[in-house]
Amino acid sequence: MPLQPVFDGHNDLLSCLWAAGDREGRAFFEGGQGMVSLPACRAGGMAGGFFAIWVPGEKAGAPDPMATYRAYPPVSVEKAHRVTLEQAAILIRMAAARPDAIRLCRTVAEIEAARAVGAVAAILHIEGCEGIGEGLDELHVLHAAGLRSLGPVWSRDNIFGHGVPFNFPASPDTGPGLTEAGQRLVAECDRLGVLVDLAHLNEAGFWDVAKITTRPMVSTHSAAHAICPATRNLTDRQLRAMAETGGLVGLNFGVGFLRDDGVKNPAMPASQMIRHLDHLIGILGEEGVALGSDFDGTTVPDWMESAAHLPRLIAAMQAAGYGEALIARLCWDNWMGVLRRIIG
Repeated sequence: MPLQPVFDGHNDLLSCLWAAGDREGRAFFEGGQGMVSLPACRAGGMAGGFFAIWVPGEKAGAPDPMATYRAYPPVSVEKAHRVTLEQAAILIRMAAARPDAIRLCRTVAEIEAARAVGAVAAILHIEGCEGIGEGLDELHVLHAAGLRSLGPVWSRDNIFGHGVPFNFPASPDTGPGLTEAGQRLVAECDRLGVLVDLAHLNEAGFWDVAKITTRPMVSTHSAAHAICPATRNLTDRQLRAMAETGGLVGLNFGVGFLRDDGVKNPAMPASQMIRHLDHLIGILGEEGVALGSDFDGTTVPDWMESAAHLPRLIAAMQAAGYGEALIARLCWDNWMGVLRRIIG
C-alpha cells in the first residue's frame, strides 16, 4: 500500500546540523541520529515541510520546552545575523548538491514538482527574527534567497515583539505584543507573500497580527489550550479568530504541549493527539488543521521515533474513524491550500 504523503509544518533539522558543524547536511542524506533524514522521510512518507532556522542562546544544549522560568534571555544581534545566514546556507547547499533528494521551494507549484520526482520539498522558515534588523534589509535578502515563512519571535523577546514563555498551566496572555518594528515586519511579509507564523507569539502579539494581516492566520506547530493549558497552545478564542481568516494550525507533536498534565513524558498514546485533532477540527474545520511535528526540536511520543514513523499516526487517524479524504487533507492538502493563498 502506498504511503500517505505528509507535509510537515516544522522541523529543526538545520539548527541541529549547524550545531554539529555539518554544513553540507551529510547527516540528512546518510541518516544520522536526528528525526529528519532522507531515509526516514522516504520510509515514512514525509515529502516536504518547513525547515526552520533557529538561533540558540548562550546556554549550550536544546531548550527545555517545559522550563518554569518565564522566558529565555535575548541573543546578540551579531550572533543572530551570522547564525541565520549559516543555517540558511546549509539548506541552500543541500538543495544544490542533491536536487533529486531535497529542493528549496518558493511556491506550491515547486512543492508539487519536488513531490513528483521524489525529492523532499523544503520551505525555508525562520523561528525568531533576531537575524533581521529594524530596517528589514535582511528580510528582503533572505526572501530573494528563498525564505517564505517566519515567526517574528521565538519564546524570547526581540526588537519585533515578545515571545510567549514556556509555562504550564498558564494563559498565553503573558505581556505586551508586537513593537512598531514588529508591526512593520508583519505588513511587509504580507506584501512579499511570506507566511507569518503565530506559534511562539504571546496572546497580545497574536491579536496585533490579527489587526494587521490580510492573509490567513497560521500557527505552524501548536496545539489546543483547552486540552493542554500550556502557554504555547492556542485558546478557543484564538482558534475562532484564525478560522474566520481561513487559517490553519499544524499540530505540534511535543508531548509537553499535548498531555493533560503538561509533562514531558514521551509515554503518551496516539489517542491524545487525536483528541487535539478533534478539538482543532471542531473549531477550524476539516480544511484548517494539519501537522507540525517540531521534529528535532522537542520531545515527541515514544512511538514516534522519527519521520519514518509517521504512518503510526496515520494508522491512529484511521482507527479513530478518519476517512481517506480527511487524512489526505490533514497530511498534505490543507498545507497546500493555505500556502497557495500566502506564498503563491
